Amino acid sequence: MDVTPLLLTFKLAAITTLVLMLIAIPLAYKLAFSSSKVKPLFEALVTLPMVLPPTVLGFYLLVAFSPNNGLGYWLNENLGLQLVFSFPGLVVASVIYSLPFMVQPIQSGMQLVPRSLMEASMVLGKTKWDTLRFVVLPNIKPSLLTGIVLAFAHTIGEFGVVLMIGGNIPGVTKVASIAIYDEVEALNYGNANAYSLVLIGISILILFITFSYRNFSSLNK
Repeated sequence: MDVTPLLLTFKLAAITTLVLMLIAIPLAYKLAFSSSKVKPLFEALVTLPMVLPPTVLGFYLLVAFSPNNGLGYWLNENLGLQLVFSFPGLVVASVIYSLPFMVQPIQSGMQLVPRSLMEASMVLGKTKWDTLRFVVLPNIKPSLLTGIVLAFAHTIGEFGVVLMIGGNIPGVTKVASIAIYDEVEALNYGNANAYSLVLIGISILILFITFSYRNFSSLNK
């Protein structure tokens, strides 16, 4: 069994999760406490990848990032960046596809933080950024952990989106889910089973650690 697809999968999941943390936390903060009339529209757009078929999202990303089209052409000509059939393209697609899996738990956790704590922080002269770092985030650790775990695990299991935007290039875009599909197509069920068992084992380990932490935190409150 070639371990390269597994290593590529966990590399993709780790990078995607880190990027999502930078995007999802401020976005969730904005959505949690915004009273704007267009808030439902932004919530719908953030949640959309959760309900769309992966191939639909993958198709439109493929069209958008194609060097022959507007955005893809501009990226290629001005930045020398080609996202189609490349690892950076997998990262961008995974970030978009897994965004709601991190935003929603964090947003829900933030909405449960007592407003009195945030108002006290503001009265003491703290900025919104300081309030987020020192008041909100320390009070939503379980929600933050849930978002991180869901985004990481969801990225590990991606198939349709990564296949559409990245293709099946060994060592570049061939992640474990695609390797499993290839092995099944070739009737190599032993290798397909080996890949699957590794993913199942890692997923169970991640979930076990997550639930253990949450139960420990609940018992110590």
